[in-house]
Amino acid sequence: MGIIELLFIAIGLSMDAFAVSIGKGLSVREIKMRHSMSVGVWFGGFQALMPLVGYCLGASFASVVADFDHWIAFVLLGLIGVNMIREACSDDENVNPDFSIKTMFIMAVATSIDALAIGISFAFLGVNIVTSAVVIGITTFAFSVVGLKIGNIFGCRYKSKAEIAGGIILICIGVKILVEHLSA
Repeated sequence: MGIIELLFIAIGLSMDAFAVSIGKGLSVREIKMRHSMSVGVWFGGFQALMPLVGYCLGASFASVVADFDHWIAFVLLGLIGVNMIREACSDDENVNPDFSIKTMFIMAVATSIDALAIGISFAFLGVNIVTSAVVIGITTFAFSVVGLKIGNIFGCRYKSKAEIAGGIILICIGVKILVEHLSA
């Protein structure tokens, strides 16, 4: 997997955190540095941690599924992408101005579950997990901070579009992985 593909995966994964950050930005009158650091560190940190956990889980049984690992990556990326698009199209809006440890922890875990599945896929594909986790974490940190600011300025206008774009990116990468392995 090349750096461009990895960057697209990182952008796709960061869209949930970006969308939640837009909602957080909408919920506060004035963004302070602690708000930016909170969303960036929580979301970026968990988006970096979860692929590592997924990779460890996937690596433990990767040799068993080596013949069909591309199908697993395709299905996982496809399901995550479709779920992101489905959530973007739902009417469920939940904006909470709370930046407490409990609230941020729950949101960080919720927005990074898909990164766990990506980590499992990375184990099957033999991807460098350290580089991947760093790129995903930094990308999510940046998108979260930007999302907080956008939410504060513009409101939730871009939340659904960001989630849909992230879902489409993940589905396309899943298709690309499948096509590459089937044509090899």
